[in-house]
Amino acid sequence: MEEHVERATKASRVFTLTAVPALLALATLPWWGDAGWMRLIAEMAYYLALAQLWNLLAGYAGLVSVGQQAYVGLGGYALFYLTGAQNMNVYLALAIAGPFAGLIAIPVSFAVFRLRGAYFAVGTWVMSEVFALSASLIAVLGGGSGLSLTPAILRQISPDRGSRDAILYLMSLASSVVVCAIVYLLLRSRHGLALTAIRDSEPASASLGVNTFRTKFIIYVATAACTGLIGALIFLQKLRISPEAGFSINDWTVVVIFMVVIGGIGTIEGPFIGMLLYITLRELLADYGTYYLILMGMIAIAVMLKAPSGIWGWIVQRYDVQLFPVGRRLVLAPPASEP
Repeated sequence: MEEHVERATKASRVFTLTAVPALLALATLPWWGDAGWMRLIAEMAYYLALAQLWNLLAGYAGLVSVGQQAYVGLGGYALFYLTGAQNMNVYLALAIAGPFAGLIAIPVSFAVFRLRGAYFAVGTWVMSEVFALSASLIAVLGGGSGLSLTPAILRQISPDRGSRDAILYLMSLASSVVVCAIVYLLLRSRHGLALTAIRDSEPASASLGVNTFRTKFIIYVATAACTGLIGALIFLQKLRISPEAGFSINDWTVVVIFMVVIGGIGTIEGPFIGMLLYITLRELLADYGTYYLILMGMIAIAVMLKAPSGIWGWIVQRYDVQLFPVGRRLVLAPPASEP
């Protein structure tokens, strides 16, 4: 029998055929949808991007950080400071916000990488609180009251509010697509093999020649830079930032961890499911106040007890379905019939 190696699966081909038209429909939403739908889908887009980045960090590199809100806040503050105090063009400030967060992540990584397990998680949270307290004490950043974008800055995006909303929506959608594509392509590369080896067993991967420190360092800095860019986009839409909002652990880390763990950590598909589940629950049950938070907690406990690998992990175990295959499969072709 002839053998050949392929990546794509039947499920992934079907998914591609449906995902491309859906993405095109979302890209044209400003021309046929209303502002409410654009705001909701933009929020879904940046939550998905944050979830994919945290999943790459924790689900593959094994760096369970509860301090990624630090880079959301750093990206947002960089945008507001550069456009306000330095009179920089808003698009140039957006381009700088991500690399700035990644640059700050370099010294942070050398500090927190000395910690392991729960100590690493606590260390990243402490570093985030340090940034939040520092921002509240710096007068040029508005202190505890924060900063707001001026109408002149907003007019740099577009003088018309409708056009501005459409541009910000498309930027959020594009950033989410780019982040998902980067994560997918990274996991398909040799670096993805190294990450998968680290996820399965860090000592074993090190014994096979994988430079675990360098791989984790690169992933940590890269995810920080991307998170900073997403943070800048988030607060560009919110028009105001404060230490409490920019460095909120509940908004930018706890919710993201919920999405990834419920959907399926260590999979690309998991954050999609987790994000959709969270947004659906929030929209349906938000009027019930704290009850919807209680229900989310109950769902999280139930999923972790019944499906420790998440909803998508359970689907893969039961049906062997992959929408974003990152590995290779050996396919045995049937022998050709003799004439």
